[in-house]
Amino acid sequence: MKKGRLGYLFIAPATFHLVVFAIFPMLFSVYLSFFKWNLLTSERSFNGLANYAYAFRDPQFWNAMWNSTKYALLSVPLGMIVGLLVAILVNQKLRGITLFRTLFYIPAISSGVALSILWIYIYMPETGLINSVLGLLHINNKTDFLKNESLAMFALVFMSIWVGLGPRMVLFLSGLIGIPPSLYEAAELDGAGKLRSFWNVTLPMLIPTTFFVLITSTIGALQIFTPVYIMTQGGPNEKTDVVGYHIYVEAWSKFLIGIASAKSFVLLAVIVIISIIQFRVLKNQLEGYSTT
Repeated sequence: MKKGRLGYLFIAPATFHLVVFAIFPMLFSVYLSFFKWNLLTSERSFNGLANYAYAFRDPQFWNAMWNSTKYALLSVPLGMIVGLLVAILVNQKLRGITLFRTLFYIPAISSGVALSILWIYIYMPETGLINSVLGLLHINNKTDFLKNESLAMFALVFMSIWVGLGPRMVLFLSGLIGIPPSLYEAAELDGAGKLRSFWNVTLPMLIPTTFFVLITSTIGALQIFTPVYIMTQGGPNEKTDVVGYHIYVEAWSKFLIGIASAKSFVLLAVIVIISIIQFRVLKNQLEGYSTT
């Protein structure tokens, strides 16, 4: 009994933090989603599912949902491919390789606001890093990436690949380290080269890691907010108006807390549905992995 009390005492701070800063706000958001609530006028009235009905009818919300989907479809697979390639590179037994692993991971622990400001300078027309390099190559260096309707989303995707490289690299690296060397030795005895060993040994053994990275990357991509808030504010012409930023505007620019809460739970439902689909699609591969 004494050991039990001591254990509860140790987990009390974490439990308190979870209840106060996660569970209670989420439950309160559920409550808010059923009310017509304007923070400026303090007007509050129960309106049932009207906020959810409005969310499904709002074309701006579905434009934001499409932008988030497009961002996820671009950033997640490209980020996973780059993360895997870098993990393979830093998995080599070379002197000083730990330093490179650390350098690749630094963006993941840096401030999102600071990184966004840094990339604003990189994307600046004429004087930005990219345009300065293009100018040295005598290529048009006046492109404003963040205000160009056809390039703004790709600029955010390119930045996300760099920022998310560290965590994906570490996850894939842990998966690579866990592959038994005997499998590569057996493949080599069978006459398999480097490419065939990668295709028939490395990729199948990385299925659980790949699945985890896919799920977490997709959830993170659908919740993107900070780069959009700092770099584009949903522009130009709402081409980067993702769901996270759209909900923020509803809550803290229009002060429509009830509608913002309802749209948050619509986003939650979409994320859950996408995660279930991903689970089902990869279920056979995971079962095959567990039986080998």
